[in-house]
Amino acid sequence: TQSTWEVQGLLESGVEGIDPLASHEDDEYRWAGVEDPKIMLTTSHNPSSKLKEFTSELKLILPNSFRVNRGRFQTKQIIDACKSNNCTDLIIIHESRGIPNALEISHLPYGPTAYFSLANVVMRHDIPNVGPSSEVYPHLIFHNFSSKLGARVQNILKYLFPVPKKESMRVMSFFNDNDFISFRHHVFERPDHHSVDLSEAGPRFEMQLYKLILGTIDQGDICEVEWKLNTFTRTAVKRKFLSDSDARLMESQ
Repeated sequence: TQSTWEVQGLLESGVEGIDPLASHEDDEYRWAGVEDPKIMLTTSHNPSSKLKEFTSELKLILPNSFRVNRGRFQTKQIIDACKSNNCTDLIIIHESRGIPNALEISHLPYGPTAYFSLANVVMRHDIPNVGPSSEVYPHLIFHNFSSKLGARVQNILKYLFPVPKKESMRVMSFFNDNDFISFRHHVFERPDHHSVDLSEAGPRFEMQLYKLILGTIDQGDICEVEWKLNTFTRTAVKRKFLSDSDARLMESQ
């Protein structure tokens, strides 16, 4: 049987200029690219100094983002604060034994929410010959997000960033390999018309999607799970979900 979002994609809108096969995904990001995103960053409770540092570095790579100390605030209170301040997205970063290990991106006001594991986090100061940081809006490069789920994840990540100017010399790369997304941040210069000097600005890390829900993060226990990685399935390790090499979506458990 078709899921809710597949059925909704078949509904005709009747509005000129709107795809008659538009789904809820179009409504979620209706104003993306028209209005700049506004992102709240926070952490799990009682963050370590390294998690605070990583959150600060995420703030540098995400234009129009701001960091809020978690304190004793519950998730529902944070979501309410985001909505009252017209935030487009909430990002919560988690850790294990002082090492950042998970990232949750919740699009507001209605979702979706993507859950990623984090690995191989390298801070700016740990990158050899690190380049200067920049605050200009970056260009984005996405590689190998060719399946329907891959395109969905690409949109979630892409719309965290405002539209850059053509002359921007800052680039963020999301490179998918076997469903592990490598993030890199570079700045570049053009000494002349025939060469480009590229330097990594950091941080760098790897991400893996493990769950996608249709609602906001505070609705995780009650809303529909659009996709979930089932590591207990015998063939789960062999499948590739973000690219077309094996793009079958696993059934929500």
